[in-house]
Amino acid sequence: MSKNNKNFLGTNRSNKNLDLFIKKLSSVPKKYIDPAGKILFGLDATASRQPMWDRATHIQAEMFEATLSLGSLEMQVAYYQGFGNFTAFPWSNDSKQIINYMHTVQCLGGLTQINKFLAHTLNELKKTKINAIVFIGDCMEENPDIILNNAGKIGLKGVPMFIFQEGSNPDASFVFGEMARITNGFHSIFDSSSSSKLKNLLKAIAIFATGGKEGLKKNIEIAPKEIKLLLSKVR
Repeated sequence: MSKNNKNFLGTNRSNKNLDLFIKKLSSVPKKYIDPAGKILFGLDATASRQPMWDRATHIQAEMFEATLSLGSLEMQVAYYQGFGNFTAFPWSNDSKQIINYMHTVQCLGGLTQINKFLAHTLNELKKTKINAIVFIGDCMEENPDIILNNAGKIGLKGVPMFIFQEGSNPDASFVFGEMARITNGFHSIFDSSSSSKLKNLLKAIAIFATGGKEGLKKNIEIAPKEIKLLLSKVR
């Protein structure tokens, strides 16, 4: 390489090219830029949730809006229902689109498929970085050892699971609590009066997904109680 070529980066021409590159980069549409954080959201849509499904759907819609309102975030919603039915919607940063997806979901009788959701999560982790996993369910009808083994694999990848339990089924409470513990997340029980608490918890999770613990500390005024809870749980 000649001396002139070695000094190319210091020339005026190079500076102009660099400025042009930066200008083009800044004009790239936002949808083509990787989001700062991703949350995978899992839902139990089996028949046991039907009595509270309409109310729960409203709460979940508020949760999605609260989460995505903070920006720089993508979410994927996956759910199971009926006899072996499992669906994962595309990743999106549009709360209206996600809520529209949710309006197509109906509860159908069948056993839980938590392991199928966890297997999907592990597969997604092979393709993209996920910062947090949220799961909403009310019961557990599978082999708990297999569930916890899969949760452990997720924990080894450094992704916390935040489990929101509808009702107080004791078997589900134990397994959900263990899933949260071994992934360094948390387990919380909710009911129809928990809308405000859930929205704030999801805001805290969204902040964590995009900025980690430092992001939580810098934005503690957004949801002080919930952010302090999250800071006490995550590593």
